[in-house]
Amino acid sequence: MFKKYQIYIVNIFIKNLVFISLVFLSLSFILNFFEELKFFENYKVGLKYPIFLTFLNSPSILFELFPFIFLISVKSFYINLNDKNELNIFKNHGIDNLKILTLLSASTLLCGAFILLVFYTLSSNLKNHYLNLKNKFSSENEYLAVVNENGLWIKEEINGYSNIIHAKKFYKNKIENITITQSNLENAEVKIITAQNADISDKNWTLNNVVVLENMTKNKKFNKFEYNSSFDGEIISNLFSNLNSMNIYQLNLLLSNYAKIGYSTTDVKVHLNRLYSLPIFYLLMTILGLLIMMKLKFIKSKFFIIVIGTIVSVFIYYINYFSSLFGSNETIPIMMSIWLPHLILFLFCLLGGVKLNEN
Repeated sequence: MFKKYQIYIVNIFIKNLVFISLVFLSLSFILNFFEELKFFENYKVGLKYPIFLTFLNSPSILFELFPFIFLISVKSFYINLNDKNELNIFKNHGIDNLKILTLLSASTLLCGAFILLVFYTLSSNLKNHYLNLKNKFSSENEYLAVVNENGLWIKEEINGYSNIIHAKKFYKNKIENITITQSNLENAEVKIITAQNADISDKNWTLNNVVVLENMTKNKKFNKFEYNSSFDGEIISNLFSNLNSMNIYQLNLLLSNYAKIGYSTTDVKVHLNRLYSLPIFYLLMTILGLLIMMKLKFIKSKFFIIVIGTIVSVFIYYINYFSSLFGSNETIPIMMSIWLPHLILFLFCLLGGVKLNEN
């Protein structure tokens, strides 16, 4: 059973967390709304469409801000208790700083698990709808590209032809075992092009060892064959680069599909490890925020303490960011790129937590 002081401490922390989250959500909504207005300035869609898209995109933005939210929330929590002299009251009743830190740590882990399993699933689904709706206004809206267990599939309409492209293997600028089915939109004539591989470094693809079947009768062979597409390797890669629009199940499925077609799985692995590490990251930011407040009591200005904590959190955020870039570039192992900064931060928090009850 929870004791009354435990319920009281957890309630204050959760209230601060919810309040700070709502503040950041409001700021994200406002800033993103102006971006959507700028995007739609040449379209006659009114205000409803930008507002709706902003609503879909804001949770994804908020998700990226949660490390800062936990840090600011624990600072606000400490200030609230300190202003009411409740920290001294707790100490007089045998509730020391370590017990408070333990309660906040447990609460943060539970909140982190909820954010990862529930909130992220919701935000990724909304982000997916956001991208699908916004892509309707793209200049290249006559195509569809999908990666599944059977390989890469592309549908595009060019110069009166509907083309369905299938490749069993996909690398950045190269595809292998290709089948292109062309249908004339006017007379329904069908042409099937098969190729061993193709260079797709630009939109003018070069196909090698090609067989062209016209009207299911004429069979022609070519060593080289040019195919004009609306895609190149970079565009295809970028279509699947927004991993925030996929939930954890979809990311694992994509990881499996990438492996089957020979495409690099590095970015997906980095993203998944980053997601799995987030509850621990939130925990460390909470501990760090509380340590900053307790260790810097000699600074009387609350404003300067908050500024110092914010600077530290931004510094930590960018260390994590650049470390993950090293993992994406395969400069260092993926696991190390994600978890090593957390280990360093954990050691720092452990060092700062020594003699915590003496503060």
